Amino acid sequence: MAIDLTFDPDIEKLIERTRTFTREHVLPIEDRFLGNVADAGGDRLRVEMQAAAKDAGVFAPHAPVEYGGHGLSMSDRAPVFEEAGYSLFGPIALNLGAPDEGNVHMLAHIASAAQKEQFLAPLARGDMRSAFAMTEPAPGAGSDPSALTTAAEQVEGGWKINGHKWFITGADGAGFFIIMARTSGKPGDRGGATMFLAPADTVGITVGRHIGTLDKAMIGGHCEVFFENVFVPDENVLGAVDEGFAYAQVRLGPARMTHVMRWLGASRRAHDIAVAQVAQREGFGGKLGDLGMVQKMVADNEIDIAATRALLIKACFELDRGGHASNETSIAKTFAAEAIFRIVDRSIQMCGGLGVSDDLPLARLSREVRPFRVYDGPSEVHRWAIAKRTIGAAKRAAREAQS
Repeated sequence: MAIDLTFDPDIEKLIERTRTFTREHVLPIEDRFLGNVADAGGDRLRVEMQAAAKDAGVFAPHAPVEYGGHGLSMSDRAPVFEEAGYSLFGPIALNLGAPDEGNVHMLAHIASAAQKEQFLAPLARGDMRSAFAMTEPAPGAGSDPSALTTAAEQVEGGWKINGHKWFITGADGAGFFIIMARTSGKPGDRGGATMFLAPADTVGITVGRHIGTLDKAMIGGHCEVFFENVFVPDENVLGAVDEGFAYAQVRLGPARMTHVMRWLGASRRAHDIAVAQVAQREGFGGKLGDLGMVQKMVADNEIDIAATRALLIKACFELDRGGHASNETSIAKTFAAEAIFRIVDRSIQMCGGLGVSDDLPLARLSREVRPFRVYDGPSEVHRWAIAKRTIGAAKRAAREAQS
């Protein structure tokens, strides 16, 4: 039986509306400010763009319908998020950027009814932003989350949290934090973490410096955050105590795929610009696009775009079936992070001097997509995990054959 890769008519209409809105309303703003969201107005710009997205009927495609979203499955999100990602500011406008999109997804699956009302509802509506506080300075949690050092001590009526986080995306201006803290065991133990919900104005939470990074299009920066005797009541424990690492998987697999969706859109934009350039640019006795070396780069871009989409579709299919899809999301994320950068890099090469200038958006697209090989798990960690699963399956098969 053939696999149906088409979308329902309503989804097709949403894809088209998103394409039109992103290119006509959002792209001009991004270009005016060279992709720097702070220079463009930060939260003021976000509120303005999100109001326009609501008017256009494209706001929050991923959020539950009861909170003002479209309630799309992972598979249906892919083409919509890709069209939003065609502009670096598109995800902000549609309220589907990191970390808010991943936090909406996780809260919808894990939060209690009261927590959804206090935290999920305003986040999904765009009334506030959020931050996911996990990463710590060495020797704390980073690519190895089991190294978690931030600690939560049980006290009367709740918990007191102490710790130091950094590279916390969106922290400056966030309305609340999802804090990962150790409630049992010691750093290096695989379990013992718990997630806590805390309004940003909770006593003891301090947002420190913005850590300068390549990318400039994620609102709220990547910040240091300090937690000093932060009291969180029992009712703001997200899920069950000591189950934080398991709950993180609810967020991380889908969030990795939505990163792929958004940055695939950005790489497509780079490719479109480069193809338009080489189709018209004269040189060496003809159009650049007629040269074999240029044609190879065009073809390789097309291959990387198609392969990224195919792996994304497979991973989203598995997630929609209710599986963890650990291997599928690791494979798709690792390939996509590298392929997306290759697409943008080739596009720069095809455009020559213009490619590295501010006259085209290619240089800023390059700086935005390069960190994806680090964010949400470095490529090397995903390769290690893929190999570990594969070899583990082979060992189990060998033991079963011998028994």
